[in-house]
Formats: sequence, C-alpha cells, structure tokens
Amino acid sequence: MIFRKILLIISLVATVFSQNAFQGYTIFSPAAGGPGGQGNGNTYLVNNQMNVINVWNHNRGPASMAYLRTDSTIYYPFRVENPTMSAGGVGGGVAILDWDSNVLWSYIISNNQYQHHHDIYPLPNGNVLVIAWERKTATEAYALGRQTITNPLNEMWSEAVLELEPVGTNNANIVWEWHLWDHLIQDSDSTLPNYGVIADHPELMDINAGSVGGSHGPGGSHADWMHFNAIDYNEELDQIVLSSRTMGEIYIIDHSTTTAEAASDSGGTYGKGGNFLYRWGNPEVYDRGTGADQLLNAQHGVNWIPSNYPGGGNLILYNNNYQNNNSAVFELVTPIDSTGNYTLIENEAYGPSGPVWYHTGGFHSNVQSGAFRLPNGNTLITEADDAHMFEVTPDHSLVWNYTYPGNNIMIARAQKYELTYLETEFPEYTPGDVNFDGDINVIDLSHAIDMIYNVGYNATPPADVNGDGTVNMVDVAILAQMAMNQ
Repeated sequence: MIFRKILLIISLVATVFSQNAFQGYTIFSPAAGGPGGQGNGNTYLVNNQMNVINVWNHNRGPASMAYLRTDSTIYYPFRVENPTMSAGGVGGGVAILDWDSNVLWSYIISNNQYQHHHDIYPLPNGNVLVIAWERKTATEAYALGRQTITNPLNEMWSEAVLELEPVGTNNANIVWEWHLWDHLIQDSDSTLPNYGVIADHPELMDINAGSVGGSHGPGGSHADWMHFNAIDYNEELDQIVLSSRTMGEIYIIDHSTTTAEAASDSGGTYGKGGNFLYRWGNPEVYDRGTGADQLLNAQHGVNWIPSNYPGGGNLILYNNNYQNNNSAVFELVTPIDSTGNYTLIENEAYGPSGPVWYHTGGFHSNVQSGAFRLPNGNTLITEADDAHMFEVTPDHSLVWNYTYPGNNIMIARAQKYELTYLETEFPEYTPGDVNFDGDINVIDLSHAIDMIYNVGYNATPPADVNGDGTVNMVDVAILAQMAMNQ
C-alpha cells in the first residue's frame, strides 16, 4: 500500500530528548528563495526520528503549510509566478496532490479582483477555504470614509474568505464568500456610509485603522491593509477564526450563513450575519483600549485546539513579537457561552485578560510561524525564520527539536498527526517497536502503557505484541521481556 516504501533517511539531525515526545508524523514544507514566489519545493512527512515517510514534489514554492488528509492527499497553497498584488505571504494557488505527487486539482486565485495569500483550510466536505486580498481603489475607499492612502499603487486591498468547491482538475465554484468590506464603520464623515461610534460597534472594522501598504516590502510597493495570515475552521461551531498581523487581532466569524447573510449583519446560527462574533488582541482598534492593552503583535497561526485534546475548545497561536525580542505561544480561553456566542461586557474589551498558558524564551520569528496542541497535551511549535520545529510539554520541557539545514530557508508551520491518522494499511512494522526507532526498549514500553490508559495515544499494531487484537498488560509483559533481551 502507500506506506510500503523504503524509508529514506535525509541529512537532518533531530534530537529526541525523552519518551515524552508525542509519537506521530510531522508534515512541513521548507521554502527557499524568499517570499517573492520563485523556486519549487518539497513537502516532507517524517516520524520523530526524522525518517522520511513520504515526499511530495512541487513546481512552485509554498505560501504557507500543507494539510494532510486522512486519504493521504495533501492540500498545498503555493506561490504563483506573477501575483497581481505582492506582499509578505503572497500565494496565488491551491493544489491537491496524491501520495505520489500527482496533481489531482489545481486552481489559481490571482486576478484583477483577488490575490490569494498565506493560508488555506480544507473543509470536511472536500471544499477549501482560502484567504484572499480583495482589490479596492482609493476612490472606493474614500467613498466609505477612509481618510488617507499613501501607497504608490493608490489602492486599498481589503480581505475576503472564499470557499472553493473543486471542479474537474483546474476549476472551482465559489460556494460561499465573506468580505470584510461589507462590515466597516467610520467616525470621520457623517455624510458618508457606515458612520457611527467605533466603540459602540466592536462587530465592525474601522476603515481608518492602521496604514495601507507602502513602497517597500518583499514584493515592492503594495496596498495590503489587514494582512490576514491564518485561517482555521471549527466544525462543531461552524465558525472561522482569522488572524490580522497589522492590527494585532484575531477575529471569529460565522460560517453557517448564506453568502447573502454573510454580507449583512443578520442571519446564520448566531444571528449576526457576517459581522465579527469575537475579536481579541488589540482593543485600541475598536476604541475600547489603549496601546497599553495590546496583547498581540504580528501574531500568526491561530487555530482551535480539538475538543478531545487537553485544552480542547481553546485557541492557540504564535505571538511573533511578544517582548524582548522573543516570540511566545498563547493559549486562550475565549468567553464563549453555551450557545456559541461570545460574552462582551458593555463598554469593555473582549476577554480574556491574558493567556491561560503560554510558552516563551529563546525563540523569535518575525514572519509566519505557528503552534499546534497535540493529543498528549504537548505543543508543537514552528519558528519560521530559522526553519526550527520543536515540541514542549505543558510544563515547558523540551522533548523534541529539529532545525532544517541551509541558508535563507523558512518553514511556515509544521503539524504533527497521530500514527493512525491515515485511512490506509498500517505501515510495515516490527512487533514491539512502537515508536519505529529500530529498537525495542523502555520507551516502547511506556507508549504501550499510555495506549492502555488512553493517555495521548490510540492503540497501534506494533504494541499488540501477541497479535490478539488488543493492547493490554499481557503485551506490556512481553514487551518488557523483549526489552531486557535486547
């Protein structure tokens, strides 16, 4: 089957500090040549010992991270050669590849209206959410109350979220869409639309917040306003979370709406149409705080922790410019109620007042990066600038660490999957070698015990040493004897 390959050992050095590292498969896509769109690339799937399980080859470099599906396909956001607007994180295309790097579907979102950038999110139904810059002229922006635009393009590229339904091999239907431009407010000119008191409408975006683009950047002059850089989807809530680097905020919107409702302030499960359900990180942007209240700075990689993991339902993100030239990973407990709405006290900013858990010290990246909670409670962190991936326990012990070699290399984000994640025949294995490191020792014994007590791992065939279909203390006893005989 798809795993029946010789494991290639690439010239990488990984240090496994203890058996407390979560045993799984990590996916990552090194990017070379900077953010300008040049170059091709590879996506690697490796185990904890950095044995390569699979490699996908690409004609274009990654815009962000690839997503592995249980059917062994990957969804890959890539950088097009000539984007219609270029800034950090520029992309332009999405591809679906099978295990052998065959392109099953590829679609370009780079035209006069939209330019994909950064992240995507594959939905359970096979559709894919994409972040896209949306072109607006200075005339359009001024007509809605924007006061200044100083970039050489004389444009203001806003943001949109498009849900694409793949069609054939190179086409797509836009089956749902959300536009930030439909949810604006301004307090500068009472004769123009959307005039109001900013602080009274945290569900809307102040069109005059922040600057718009500039004459310098990875792609030269640009008109990037919000710089969304991450998207994630919560199937249980049918909600989407987004991250804006330039505003230092994250936003949650309702995906249950129709496209018409998403353009309004009503409808959908939560009755608010496409307005923000929640925002956090910098209340000064909606006039319910000052610069001293800003808690996020250039953050990336926001995502929900799966409900069955430690911290389930919380948000986790990478706060790039935390303090003292250090980044930090924040875990946030949102003020969500039993109906899926978010509590907001009148005249106050959205809570919480700070993270419930954070990890910092000794790492920093000014670009991309991210963090994912793992089933055993550990957290996988990617420091993009240095192509550095590492795993820490809840008490901040470093248990896995790896840096991809080379100069001018970055890894946007890495993600780790359980050994049983793929819906395929289990990899070829040696009974008792639970962690696939080629030895049978106390680490395998520890993992087998964790499986018995459902501590971070599902039972796997290598732990079923006697082949009776279950992993239990009989297998542990046999494993102990095997380890002593090594």
